Amino acid sequence: MNFLLADTFTAAFSRLATQDQKAVKASVFDLQMDPTGNGLQLHRIDKSKDQNFWSARVNRDVRLIVHRTGESMLVAYVDHHDDAYAWAERRRIEAHPRTGAVQIVEVRERVEDVAPPETFDFVAPQPALATAPQPHLFASLGDDALLSIGVPTDWLADVRAATEDGFFALAEHLPGEASEALLEYAATGALSAPMPATADPFAHPDALRRIRPIADQDELEQALAFPWEKWAVFLHPSQRDLTGRSFAGPARVAGSAGTGKTIVALHRAVRLARENPEARILLASFSQPLADAMARKLLVLAPETGGIVPRITTASFRGIAEQMYQLEHGLRPRIPSDAALRERLVEAAAAVQLKGFSPRFLLSEWTNVIDAWSIVSQEAYASVQRMGRKSRLGPNQRERLWPVFEAVRTALNAERYTTWAQVFTGPADGLADRSRKPFDHIVLDEAQDLAPAELRFFAALAPTGPDALFLAGDMGQRIFQHPYSWASLGVDVRGRSHTLKVCYRTSQQIRRAADHLLPAVLREVDGIEDERRGIVSVFDGPAPLVEVCENADAERVTVRATVTAWLEDGVAAREIGIFVRTPDLIGRARAALNGLLGADAITTVPMHLAKGLEFRAVVVMACDQGVLPLDERVADAADEAELDDIYETERRLLYVACTRAREHLLLTGVRPASEYLEDFRRA
Repeated sequence: MNFLLADTFTAAFSRLATQDQKAVKASVFDLQMDPTGNGLQLHRIDKSKDQNFWSARVNRDVRLIVHRTGESMLVAYVDHHDDAYAWAERRRIEAHPRTGAVQIVEVRERVEDVAPPETFDFVAPQPALATAPQPHLFASLGDDALLSIGVPTDWLADVRAATEDGFFALAEHLPGEASEALLEYAATGALSAPMPATADPFAHPDALRRIRPIADQDELEQALAFPWEKWAVFLHPSQRDLTGRSFAGPARVAGSAGTGKTIVALHRAVRLARENPEARILLASFSQPLADAMARKLLVLAPETGGIVPRITTASFRGIAEQMYQLEHGLRPRIPSDAALRERLVEAAAAVQLKGFSPRFLLSEWTNVIDAWSIVSQEAYASVQRMGRKSRLGPNQRERLWPVFEAVRTALNAERYTTWAQVFTGPADGLADRSRKPFDHIVLDEAQDLAPAELRFFAALAPTGPDALFLAGDMGQRIFQHPYSWASLGVDVRGRSHTLKVCYRTSQQIRRAADHLLPAVLREVDGIEDERRGIVSVFDGPAPLVEVCENADAERVTVRATVTAWLEDGVAAREIGIFVRTPDLIGRARAALNGLLGADAITTVPMHLAKGLEFRAVVVMACDQGVLPLDERVADAADEAELDDIYETERRLLYVACTRAREHLLLTGVRPASEYLEDFRRA
């Protein structure tokens, strides 16, 4: 008999008290060992229309709800007695008549109301102009179309009658694949193609997103160890496809914030390790905190004792390169600061009597051209493409500039300085011709911020053969790196780039408003287009708030009042994050929380540290003119192209901060506020 867990069970299980969870675990283990349920006092739930629902006694008050047929035992739900029975009485479990996927369906006549409740105003209203009724979003879709995307038969009429205001209330009652397809249709006007049918209803991709077969007791233990990490057990079909697919060359998964790119990277690393017991996998991300977070999540996916986690190395981009540099040189690299570089550039320019180029231009040219592309000769500098920079340099100008950069490189070498680009370039040169590589598979998260030397390093680190290099990233979140051609460095993902379209982290309202900060289509240097339209969030929430205050005191009052309201509504202090543009603005944020109960548990950090974080509620403070975009960065722009890039990266930085919010978002600033807030308000 097949033994299965439903996501409705794991979600309900995580809400129970700790003592009840222990009792439930014991009961589920007993049920797996003996599906007849002897000793658990199984009772059929007579009031349910689905006669395969049974209850199993856990203790005096808690009941397991299981769905039992001749071929399967599905653990579907758990709760206190009355609530558990009520849940089962309102549902049935069946294979959809068109798609064939097993669904947990709410019985239509047991649902009291799927539209937003009416409000009644007992004060005589003022005469108002009549408003036109909202159109029905899906009135043009026939039964065949709705059935093809998994809409249950008894919900067809409700779907066709849904308006924009009422759709999210309806979506909560529909299976995930149906509500997501309808959301996509509302956003794009196109209905997604149905998933192919399978012989086993439980093996259908849409069924596997909510119901997981459990092979043995170890697998059950792991599934119950971290029930709140639903991504570890249940995957969207598009995520599952990218996790299991084999690629002949470098491949990439893209998608906006919250669509599960990191989830795919983690599952893919574990899958590769499981399939080959000898494989060594590198799982790397932009920063060490992000790498540490992935290491913790690996323990959710694979037990430490299973021989998988020890073969997956987690590291930051710089961390793994620094390790290899130390192995080669026997010491850590000595990295010069920007201030030290600027000083040496000014000295070298004075020594050769160079005129007409500002210090900030020299630093930018060194960082983004000379060092980034490992230019070591005048001939190479004369021919390098300068990453689309609009301040064109003719042969004579480059000839005048080269002695400055050559002198700086000589000075750095004499002082035993090594730039980060050289830390990556040195090992890359050594790895390029080696037949035996340190890793069999390379999986990179936050790949949009890979610098040229970093990408070249990982391309050299990857072996030849299928599934050697897999990258996950969102160009809309690129905040540390200028755009350039991956293909020019041998990492051509054209034809092997796939975009996730379903957002799980951020409400529809917050995601839609944040998307106004970015173009509808982002085009990469290699010609790949990142289409932002058609992305849907799977849940609804309140609209984000934008408050422009007269002064900092008024802003503090606004933030404090909003955070207090969130706390009173049940949002825990640890579930609230506050972001500001620069570290020196942290004090302004903390001042708004002074004396607030639980304030110490509220995270307050600069926006650059937002990557990888997630909160139920977020405040983005100090969005003032001169702060977003930051005046210091604008003043340091070396040319028009770099100025454009600064404005775009500042927008992306705000986008990243906003999309850390799951349910609630407040943006504040002091008048005159950032121009970006107007774009956000247009949502």
